Amino acid sequence: MAENHPIRSRGLALAVLCAASLMVVLDSSIVAVALPAIQADLGFTPAGLAWVVTAYLVAFGGLLLISGRLGDLLGRRRVFLGGLGLFTLASLVAGLATDAGVLVVSRFAQGVGGALASAVVLGMIVTMYPEPRARARAIGVYSFTQAAGASIGLIAGGALTQALSWHWTFYVNLPIGVVALVLAVRVVEADRGPGLRAGLDVLGAVLVTAAVMLGVYGISSSAWGVLAAAAVLLAVFVVRQAKARTPLLPLRLFRIRAVTGANVVMVLMVAGMLGFQFVTALYLQQVLGLDALWTGVAFLPVPLVIAVASLGFADKLATRFGPRTVLLSGLGLVIAGLLLLTRVSGGYFTGVLPPLLLMGLGAGAAIPALMGLAMSDVAPEDAGVASGLINTTQQVGAAMGTAILASVAASRTASLGSLDHREALASGFRLAYGVSAGFLIAAVALGALVLSRRPRPAATPSPEVCAAGQA
Repeated sequence: MAENHPIRSRGLALAVLCAASLMVVLDSSIVAVALPAIQADLGFTPAGLAWVVTAYLVAFGGLLLISGRLGDLLGRRRVFLGGLGLFTLASLVAGLATDAGVLVVSRFAQGVGGALASAVVLGMIVTMYPEPRARARAIGVYSFTQAAGASIGLIAGGALTQALSWHWTFYVNLPIGVVALVLAVRVVEADRGPGLRAGLDVLGAVLVTAAVMLGVYGISSSAWGVLAAAAVLLAVFVVRQAKARTPLLPLRLFRIRAVTGANVVMVLMVAGMLGFQFVTALYLQQVLGLDALWTGVAFLPVPLVIAVASLGFADKLATRFGPRTVLLSGLGLVIAGLLLLTRVSGGYFTGVLPPLLLMGLGAGAAIPALMGLAMSDVAPEDAGVASGLINTTQQVGAAMGTAILASVAASRTASLGSLDHREALASGFRLAYGVSAGFLIAAVALGALVLSRRPRPAATPSPEVCAAGQA
């Protein structure tokens, strides 16, 4: 079993899982900076260009939950390797694309592969690290890849597009993907699930996949009819899970306060923090006049500070004070940074950088604590679906926050048409920062109310699960 792994081998396996996860996270933002070049080269219409991002997000967000359940049933390493292979191959096709349709289809395939690979990683980590202190440290490493990936993607996207071409925003995945595949086969322990014969709720899978895909698309495009359809499908899915003999998402998970509370907090936290990144990228370019490369460089302090916090001391704080206290304190720092940005008026070093540092410090402490809480009371046989669930709520929060904050900023700017255009833009962005802070304040309030001060110890594996892990 995982606890019998040599420490060195286990550390290398963690590095492989986190490197693959970082590559998938990068892909959601690395392409953003390259969109103008892609449009000019492949002749996308403005509306069609959005599908370069949306096709990826819809597939990725929609398939995370079923991917996590497939990991529980078929073995998490098998699902991880299959997803990573598909993602790497789709990256090659995307880089070679000379037609808009081919690029969009390959982006959808990247989303499918990314969902399969990402959904099971957190479940694999908590299985490999049963000791609380070691698990907290491992989750800190994983959380760094999740929290800093978007910022690193902006930097890499700007550098690759400007130095080479937009094709390299996809080609960069090839060496990482191939090396990760080779190493994963060697160092990640093979596990065996009970198989599909144990029961896969196909109808439930179709319902929730369609609901999340429609939801992500509806939020991204502000299509209320699509959102209503997604809500209806989600309601039908819940009814189905209550009656199914082998549900895709066992509703008993939501009786665990840590699971329910952590997932709702995740939606609100990511809505505020990912939406903030989108707004700040626009502020740096449209108000301060930075180009694509320097916009990416301007975000560099964020992953650096997140690394210091999540890799340096987040696990020690969580062990000493409890993950709930660390989570709420970290979110408090993020709120302080956002409130400072609601009054931003100077240049980058005086107006933007100090709040970025404050927010990076808070995020680096809060995100590992939240990830740990989300998995703390989950039985090993449900680790895959719980991992898929927390990843799904991340995607929903990202889509929701980006759509709402972009709409708020645009509406505010349009209402100030008589002002200087840059000042009108800045005013819209400042209002969006206030709304972003509101998301985080709601997350703190809900976390304080719902999450326990000290989570219960993780559930003991059933004899069947231990036997499967040893097989």
